[in-house]
Amino acid sequence: MTATPGQGVEMADAAQIVLNTIRRPVIMISEEGFITFANADAEDFFRSSATMLARNTLSKLIPFGSPLLTLVDQVRERRAPVNEYRVDVSSPRLGIEKVVDLYVAPVPEFPGSVVVMFQERSMADKIDRQMTHRGAARSVTGLAAMLAHEIKNPLSGIRGAAQLLELSASDEDRALTRLITDETDRIVSLVDRMEVFSDERPIDRYPVNIHVVLDHVKAIAKNGFARKIKILEDYDPSLPPVFANRDQLIQVFLNLIKNAAEAIGSDPQGEIVLSTAFRPGIRVSVPGTQDRVSLPLEFCVRDNGSGVSEDILPILFDPFITTKPNGSGLGLALVAKIVGEHGGIIECDSTPRATTFRVLMPAWKETALGADQDGEGGRK
Repeated sequence: MTATPGQGVEMADAAQIVLNTIRRPVIMISEEGFITFANADAEDFFRSSATMLARNTLSKLIPFGSPLLTLVDQVRERRAPVNEYRVDVSSPRLGIEKVVDLYVAPVPEFPGSVVVMFQERSMADKIDRQMTHRGAARSVTGLAAMLAHEIKNPLSGIRGAAQLLELSASDEDRALTRLITDETDRIVSLVDRMEVFSDERPIDRYPVNIHVVLDHVKAIAKNGFARKIKILEDYDPSLPPVFANRDQLIQVFLNLIKNAAEAIGSDPQGEIVLSTAFRPGIRVSVPGTQDRVSLPLEFCVRDNGSGVSEDILPILFDPFITTKPNGSGLGLALVAKIVGEHGGIIECDSTPRATTFRVLMPAWKETALGADQDGEGGRK
C-alpha cells in the first residue's frame, strides 16, 4: 500500500523515534560519503550533533586508513551486508582504545547509500572478562579448601614443637624458635583469609541503600587509611535500592577505596571520587541458573593515582596478582567473587592519573506477592 504524503511524514518521524530508541550508534552514509542520518547514540559516539555530522564526510571523522572506509566501499560494490568484529576506530575525536563491532548494509531505496551500526566492544569484553573472574574465584575456592586441610594441621604441629624447643633453648636459639612461630602464624593468617573463598553458602540479599553503604565506608576511610585524601561524591539520589548484602558491599567498597588510596600515596593533589548512576540495558546470565539479570545500577570508585600497568590490567582480579611489595593479591579476587555471586560485573579502566573501578549490580524489585526479585526473575 502506498502511503499518502501525510502518512509518509508520520512514518519518517516514527522511524526516527525507533532508531533513537536503539542503544547503538547508527548512521547512514550517502554515495558521496556524507552522513545523511545519525541517531541519538551516534551523536554521542561522534561527539557532534546530527547537523554538524551532515557537514562532514565519514573519512573526516575516523582515522585515515580505517577498515570502516574499506567496508563501506565493499558494501557499495557487492550490494550485500557485511559484519566485522573488533575494528579499531580510535582517534582524538572518538577516544583512546575505541574498538567496535560493525554491521554495514546497503540501502536499496537510496542507491549508493549504506547504513553503519556500531557496537562498542567494552561491554562485551567486560562480560567475557567477568566470566574469567568468576572462574578464577572458583579456582581459589578449591585451593582454599585444600590449604585449610593439608597445611593448617601440620603448621599447628610445627608451632607446638617450636614452643617446646623454646623452653630449653639458649637466648640465641630462642630467637630462631620465635621466628618459626611468627612465620607459622603468618601462614595460618594467610590461609584463614583464603578460607573466605570456600564459603559457598547462599547470600542473604535484601534492598540496600548504596549511598548509606558508601557513606559508611567513606567514614571508615577518612578516619584511617585515607585521612589525608580528598574523597568526593557524585551521587544519583533517585537510585532504587540495590539487591545485595550490606556487609559484603561494605567489604567490596572498602577494598576498592583502600586500593585507590594506596595508588595515590602521599600525593597532595590526590582525590577519590565515589559515583552512582542508573545505566539501563545491561543483562547477564546468573551462573547455575537459567535466569538473566538486569544490571542497571553503576557504582564507581575513581582515583587520580599512578594507575594500573597494561600488563596487569587483564589479570587484575585473578588471585595472587599484586603490585604491592607486601600484598597477598587476594583483595581484588575477593571483590570479584562477591560481585560475581551477586550476579554483578566489576571492571577496571586505567590510564595514568585516571583509574576507575566500575561495579554493575541488580536493582531491588518487589513483586506483587512481596517476593524478592533481582531484576529478571532472580532468586534470593
